[in-house]
Order: sequence, then C-alpha cells, then structure tokens
Amino acid sequence: MILLQSHCRYLLQVLSTRVQNLEKGVELDCQWVEFDDVRYHIQNPNLVLLSLSLPAPPPETVFLGGLPQGAIEAIKAAYGVVLQILDPPRDGFNLTLKLNLSKLPPDEEQKQALLVKIASIREVVQGAPLRVILKQLVSRGVKSDLNQLVSLVHRPNESFFVIPQAEKVTVIFPMRFKDSIDTVLATSFLQEFVEARRTAGLNNAPPCLWSSSPPQELNGVSDQALSANAGFVSFVIFPRHVEGRKLDRTVWSLSTFHAYVSYHVKSSEGFMHTRMRRRVESLIDALDRAKPDSEKSEKASKTEQNRSFKRTNVRDSRSSFNSR
Repeated sequence: MILLQSHCRYLLQVLSTRVQNLEKGVELDCQWVEFDDVRYHIQNPNLVLLSLSLPAPPPETVFLGGLPQGAIEAIKAAYGVVLQILDPPRDGFNLTLKLNLSKLPPDEEQKQALLVKIASIREVVQGAPLRVILKQLVSRGVKSDLNQLVSLVHRPNESFFVIPQAEKVTVIFPMRFKDSIDTVLATSFLQEFVEARRTAGLNNAPPCLWSSSPPQELNGVSDQALSANAGFVSFVIFPRHVEGRKLDRTVWSLSTFHAYVSYHVKSSEGFMHTRMRRRVESLIDALDRAKPDSEKSEKASKTEQNRSFKRTNVRDSRSSFNSR
C-alpha cells in the first residue's frame, strides 16, 4: 500500500526554484489546494509570504487563534529564524509566514532537508496537538488529561478523537464517505485492513479494530460527530510506536488516515473499471469470432446480387471495339 508523503511536492518545487533564482528577483504568486481542503498561497511582493488555510473545524473541535493547540510553539521549534509568523494572517487563511531564504544553511544537504521541512508545514501545524499528546505518552507525563476525550480536526467539519491514558493512547476515526460506492469499498477495505494487522509480520504495528457502531469511549459525543456510514476505526498507540523518529511518521499517518483510505478506495475503483472495460472488449472480440460463415456468405451474395449490368447489341460492341 502507498503512504502519502508528509511534504507538499509542489511547494517544495516552488521553494527550490526560488532558492536557485534568488538574485534574479522573479515574481512569485501561486495558489493551490491539497487534499482535505488545505489551501496554500505563496507570493513575494517584497518578501516571500506563505499562507496556509486549514479545514474548517467542527463544533466539537476548538482552535486557539485560528490554529490547532500547540501550532505556534511547533512552528518556532521546527524552523527557528527561517520562518516568522505574521499576525494577523492574510484574509481567508489561518496562518501566514514570512520566509527568510537568505538564512538557509550553505550546505546543500542541510538546505534541501530544511526546504523539505518547510514544505511539510501542514504536518507541523495540523499535527501539533496530536504530537503533544504522543510526546506525553513517551515521557509518561499524561496526568491531568488522563481519559479525557480530545477532538482533532482532519477534514472539513469532521474530526477524529484521541483518548490519552497512562500507558497508551487510543485514536478513533469515524469514517464518512459521500458516494455510496465509496462507502461499500471503504467498509470492505477497512475490514481487510484490520484482518491484515493480525498477520505474523505486523505484530509490532499498533492494534487496530473496526466496528459498525461507535465504541464505548465515544459515549457523550454528539450524534452529528458520530454520523459515520463506513464504521469506526480504532488504533491503540503504545510508547514503542512513538519513540525517536517514529513520532513524526505516526503523527502524519494518523492525521491523514482518512485521506489514505480514500486514496486506496479510488484506486481500487479505477482498477475495477479498467478490468471491466477490458473484459467487455474481450467478450465483444469473442462474439465477433463466433459469427458463423453462413452470415459472411450471405453478405457476399447480397453484394453480388446488387451489382447492375448494361445490355448492349452486337453493333454497339463492334463500334466500341473499332474506336479503340
């Protein structure tokens, strides 16, 4: 299965091109939308400005200053002096950053690594509250928020739920799909996803459960937040899953789990459509080859019968011969 990359490839391309042409002063003004309705806008009227718009939070999710909890601290810790937060952000965006590309390190490998980190701004901002909870799990610092349900946004007006505990963190996703075919495929995919976790080669992966009804941990949550037509998926995260470099991968995988499922559902649907077209074409070819020879002979005789001939007398034929 394919995992989504944490960095925005188009943003990385724009930044790399800009760094290579710093002295030329090329005008820059680009806007684009990524999956889950995350919008970007980068421009350089005087300085390079990067604006980010996150999915609209549902009522049960709280944003502080238009951003997830801990996002400001995460940006400062990740980028230092290279990025500066502008307050207030540009209209229509949750965050606007001023990029100081002259502060990039001179070493090419370090410079490229920092550009990839800047292109991963979505992971840093959107995954900030989940990162804080998982860091507390590693340090065994979860005390005041023990067993308290936390709602985090991951799609427009949709959220997933996190339950911190002393030795583990439970993450629950209500899975929603607009198209009825996508709902059927996603339900089958998730059930197979849970079964695959039980294989011997995935013993170290987080335990995974699927249910058609809300788990008991979501008691008290509003009916609107639990309106899932493809069931509920639960992951149990232990300290071993977030140690060291595993933390970033775990945060990104959980934050984009719905997009991960949607990607594979659409890929499966496209694959089945392709197989159906090929099957129909092969059946048509088989029917063409199965036509009996009598039909072909009848068509040939009809063609001969439709031919017309002009009757001439002997004198006309002789005159036409002499004229040659």
